[in-house]
Amino acid sequence: MSDVRIESFTQEVEKVFLFLHNEYARLQTGRANAALVESVTVDAYGQNQPLKGVAGVSIQDARTIVIQPWDNSIMGAIESALSAADLGVSPVNDGNVIRLSLPPMTEERRTHLKKVVHSLAEDARISVRQLRQHAHDKIKDEEKDEDLRYTLLEELEKAVKASNEKIEVSKKEKDEEVMKV
Repeated sequence: MSDVRIESFTQEVEKVFLFLHNEYARLQTGRANAALVESVTVDAYGQNQPLKGVAGVSIQDARTIVIQPWDNSIMGAIESALSAADLGVSPVNDGNVIRLSLPPMTEERRTHLKKVVHSLAEDARISVRQLRQHAHDKIKDEEKDEDLRYTLLEELEKAVKASNEKIEVSKKEKDEEVMKV
């Protein structure tokens, strides 16, 4: 049996997963990843625009991100935006493209990233708990039939358990990726 309140909870949890995966993608794990720079905003044409809106981002090799502006007149703005973004790498402008060479990961950096991964996973679990509490209160307040209320609350708990397991699996996968040498 599916209820609107359970479906609403499930949709909100999917947003939490999407946010978690986007945050994981932005972590620098030693391999070049376009998501590392896509959130950078560039002051171009008199307004702030996302980097992916003013340039093409590609991966040259395992440690190099190449940014090809569609208009070379904003090359300097892109370079300064990348420098200001505090990505831990320095942009190199060769006139046509900007290259970001990622340094090899140190053990200290891997340990730090592992802590960040755990923190992001915990934040996701907290969000799921808050969503659960909201759905739980809504079901208790709105549902008069005791049997149906009990059934819905059980269904909600199953959805919460599945969500937490999904977060844990995602965390373990990211941990392995971060710690891989």
